[in-house]
Amino acid sequence: QVQLAESGGGLVQAGGALRLSCVASGSISSINAMGWYRQAPGMERELVAAETSRGTMKYADSVKGRFTSSRDNAKNTVYLQMNRLKPEDTAVYYCYADWGRSRVTYWGQGTQVTVSS
Repeated sequence: QVQLAESGGGLVQAGGALRLSCVASGSISSINAMGWYRQAPGMERELVAAETSRGTMKYADSVKGRFTSSRDNAKNTVYLQMNRLKPEDTAVYYCYADWGRSRVTYWGQGTQVTVSS
């Protein structure tokens, strides 16, 4: 099993930046990939950034060129750098881990990001 803990959310003005962190613990050697989703009020959870099988990242069109996800294996941490934030980026952000042969998905508890106009 894997436990995920996000941090770094908060309130920021439009045009500002935030960096989210997600620390993994537990059986981390069986993690296949990690990434980020977000969920705005009344909306379905949507993909923000996902690590591909080649180790690269793919991004939602709405965040391309503004968000960057990176992974520090030495710290068991994945980051989401969010620049030029917009009010429509307001959501709860969740990191996830694709784990093991059975491809179980583990989720963090989420961190709130609010962008004011």
